[in-house]
Amino acid sequence: MSTALRRDRLPADAPAGAPALPPFWRRPRARRLFWQTLLVVLLAGAFGWLAGNVHSNLERSRLAFGFDFLDDASKFFMGPNPYGYAPGDTVLEAFLAGILNTIRVSALSIVLTTVLGTLLALMRLSRNWLVAQVAWLYVETMRNIPLLLQILFWHAILTHLLPNAREAWKPADDVYLSRKGLYLPDLVVGQGLTAALLALLVAGTAAWLLRRGAIRRRERLGHAGRLRWLGPALIVLLPPLAFLGAGGSLGLDRPVARGLGFEGGRWVSPEFVALLFALTIYQSAFAAETIRSGILGVRKGQIEAARSLGLKPSLVFRKIVMPQALRIIVPPLTSQYLSLTKQSSLAVAIGYPDVVRVSVAITSDTGRAVECIAIIMAVYLTLSLLTSLAMSVFNRRIAFVEK
Repeated sequence: MSTALRRDRLPADAPAGAPALPPFWRRPRARRLFWQTLLVVLLAGAFGWLAGNVHSNLERSRLAFGFDFLDDASKFFMGPNPYGYAPGDTVLEAFLAGILNTIRVSALSIVLTTVLGTLLALMRLSRNWLVAQVAWLYVETMRNIPLLLQILFWHAILTHLLPNAREAWKPADDVYLSRKGLYLPDLVVGQGLTAALLALLVAGTAAWLLRRGAIRRRERLGHAGRLRWLGPALIVLLPPLAFLGAGGSLGLDRPVARGLGFEGGRWVSPEFVALLFALTIYQSAFAAETIRSGILGVRKGQIEAARSLGLKPSLVFRKIVMPQALRIIVPPLTSQYLSLTKQSSLAVAIGYPDVVRVSVAITSDTGRAVECIAIIMAVYLTLSLLTSLAMSVFNRRIAFVEK
């Protein structure tokens, strides 16, 4: 290569004798851009080919493709549900009710799994031999029994071993448990709910701003002053005051035995309880091991140093151990939350009306199998992405920040 060509590849302010830049196509950044662009083009082409293939096969089979059937009347019977769906409503409303059922059981199971998993992890780390062995037996037993069998087991207990409605158990006042499900008093909220929700939104925003101000004040002066108490006080006091100011009222709708069942109150189906129990018991065994490994990942020297300063064990755990253990726990726990959400689709085995069960019923009525499967895929993809996003935000907030 001539000296003139090599000089053309040098920056204008390059010192004498500096090595020449490689050609554009040999630079790492250009090669990365080329391969990434090629991958995107290939994936787009593959997706387009698959879409065209599906479309041609549907036309050859004289099958229509579209989502216009969502406006048709649905014949699916869901039973009593908290969303007001009834046969005769649109197919879209049936899907929305199924999606809300999936979200309800998944979200509640995630909360219970976290609480029970943390308790089991602490039991396994206990110095009491009996407590540790009980937790070990629970973990090893529950995580080695397939989830589907656990769902069927709890459903069989709730629907066959419990008494009928006339002889329902009464564990507390106005609480009844029978083969037909669990009946609880239902809270009836009059007017004023909208005002209370708006007040809660305003109080939450103000509390967040006050917390940021308290953090800056503590960094500048060494103490936060009274600002740290003002935010929680707003959250606790402002919504009830707004509710009462708008003339709000509260009441209880109690279940009453009528004939072969109950009237009034809130009904929780045995399918929901069985699914919730099975998901929580199964996933908490895995969560316990994840949380235990995170706690054991904290260096013992820091724990011993905190104890040597005279800190109480509860304070050591809350201020020293858990903040560091969370950085180890959150990533694998996120995967378990995603798995739990997708495993809730096993509810179809016991007839719980989640989005999969609703989709199966609508497919049998309309024959739109491809569209229904696409809706199911989109629902679970959206739920997984939202869960992953929320956990990623939380993980970034607890990550180490080097100053």
